[in-house]
Amino acid sequence: MSAEPRIGVYVCHCGTNIAGFVDVTKVVEYAKALPYVVVARDYRYMCSDPGQRLIKEDIKTYSLNRIVIAACSPRLHEPTFRKVAEEAGLNPYLVEMANIREQDSWVHMDNPSEATEKAKDLVRMAVARAALLEPLEKVVVPVKKAALVIGGGIAGISAALDLAEAGYPVYLVEEKPSIGGHMAQLDKTFPTMDCSACILTPKMVEVSRHPNIKLKTYSEVVGVEGTVGSFKVKVLMKPRFVIEDKCTACGECAQACPVEVPNEFDMGLSWRKAIYIPFPQAVPNAYVLDLENCLGITPEACLKCKEVCEADAIDYDMQPKIEEIEVGTIIVATGYDTYNPVIDPEYGYGRYPNVLTSLEVERLLNAAGPTGGKLVRPSDGRPPKRIVYVQCVGSRNKNRNPYCSRVCCMYAVKQARQIKEKYPDAQVTIFYIDLRAFGKGYEEFYEAAQREYGVSFVRGRVSKIVEDPETHNLVVRAEDTLLGTPVEVEADMVVLSVGIAPSEGTRKIADILGLSKSPDGFLMEAHAKLRPVDTMIDGVFLCGTAQGPKDIPDSVAQAKGAAASAIALMSRGALEVEPYQAEIDQSICGMCGICVSICPFNAIVKSGEAYVVDKSLCKGCGACAAACPSGAIKFSHFTDMQLLAQVKAAFAGW
Repeated sequence: MSAEPRIGVYVCHCGTNIAGFVDVTKVVEYAKALPYVVVARDYRYMCSDPGQRLIKEDIKTYSLNRIVIAACSPRLHEPTFRKVAEEAGLNPYLVEMANIREQDSWVHMDNPSEATEKAKDLVRMAVARAALLEPLEKVVVPVKKAALVIGGGIAGISAALDLAEAGYPVYLVEEKPSIGGHMAQLDKTFPTMDCSACILTPKMVEVSRHPNIKLKTYSEVVGVEGTVGSFKVKVLMKPRFVIEDKCTACGECAQACPVEVPNEFDMGLSWRKAIYIPFPQAVPNAYVLDLENCLGITPEACLKCKEVCEADAIDYDMQPKIEEIEVGTIIVATGYDTYNPVIDPEYGYGRYPNVLTSLEVERLLNAAGPTGGKLVRPSDGRPPKRIVYVQCVGSRNKNRNPYCSRVCCMYAVKQARQIKEKYPDAQVTIFYIDLRAFGKGYEEFYEAAQREYGVSFVRGRVSKIVEDPETHNLVVRAEDTLLGTPVEVEADMVVLSVGIAPSEGTRKIADILGLSKSPDGFLMEAHAKLRPVDTMIDGVFLCGTAQGPKDIPDSVAQAKGAAASAIALMSRGALEVEPYQAEIDQSICGMCGICVSICPFNAIVKSGEAYVVDKSLCKGCGACAAACPSGAIKFSHFTDMQLLAQVKAAFAGW
């Protein structure tokens, strides 16, 4: 420790969040008597401009060299008060926060006297640690001005175009043969009922033609090394067996192919050939050979597609290859999967042909779909007269997914309106738990479905669906929770409004990048309110349904936010990394390697005959120090002495 500590303590009222349950005057008087405390004050809103100005003036007036802020969570306002100290000429890492809101007033509202005593304890602990704080300097990391976007759905497309328009080179990697994602499968979008393809297709084409975007479809990110500013990414490029630049998309190869398999783009409701183009507007507009279903590409096998290809675009000798790229930032837009209702036997999906998922119905309603836009029953090809929608399938269920998928209510209303427009005499009934019309214009959209289209809404959870094996008609059994009575409704078709689930690609990329996931399996943002597109990995951003369920407008908005964050980082050309890093004392290190295996950020590597910490990767989580059997690992800003001082202060007087 350099000079003797001169500590200022500042207690925030936070309106009544703290002062309503903690006697801040008593806390201030208590703080004044603590060792090294030169001045102690309280203020209604310490984070406000007057509150910040008060701290700055005191730093100069009292020559303060340590600051303790008793207020809210450091996750919320620690950067604010560090900036205050820095502007007053004090090293920002000489600021300590005592959380007397989330950890005190908010959890002890029923006992203000005890809350006040706990606030004193927290301030005493903070002062003890602050006295041992040392100045630290941030690590400056150069940032390469190129970006990677993982996922080619509407979120990934939007992010890539914004980055490219800002002048930055962008690699857009999509695991499927075409970009477009789930939005390409949709017919209309709610609440405007715009044509989905009309909105999406121009964006897809723009991606393919933009000089700053390098599009890599049928490819996967299989490895990422390095750190913010210099990510070294390995991309596996799977063989299409069709040369994109040569393919004219004439379709002769598909006509000659003798193999037919279910078309995944049409949710298995139509057939495609083993050599196929995913959908008419696909980008790139080139065929791809499905080797798994192909009869064979050896001279003894089929080869019919190659024989009819006048453009000589088919190359059976293509091999998988790994391409390595280097980027400064990464945006994850890996999208979602729909919930699979096969695991819910009460609905009969997979057993009853006329029980469909909402995405299957979406393809039937699409003019480019398997039936040319006609809604028909799979069992007999007739248009259904009575259609029942079952909401919250795979969502809001403690045994499945407890979260709301956000889009299911509105897409069910959208499809119901489409059905009534095409078949005015059809009866459409929607069984719901709660209707959630949260977006702009969504409530009016839902009300119009009732008022103008005659869609029936029944508040009740469906318990079972039973089929008549001869007619394949269905009986839906539920409880009307408004009336408290059981309900049975006969239907020609039942549509399960399936929810949004984390995609397989999201799970893979989380493991590759070391990203945190929330309990629901979606990728976790750094802070729900203040850093909604950031991750705990510097330089890696989230957008779209990889982060959580959301509709198209919110996905696009978040994509723009992620792109803006990446642009801001790359435009500076460098990033200041927080100096919370592990330090290894080589004199006592036993070279056991436990720290390497336990580090979640891959920040510890072997260099020669020693283990060293990459400070640009280390996040100061402490896992290595806790596991080190020789005690060779220490942490800046969280030293043993600082933490022990807090512990001793916590038990002072006991």
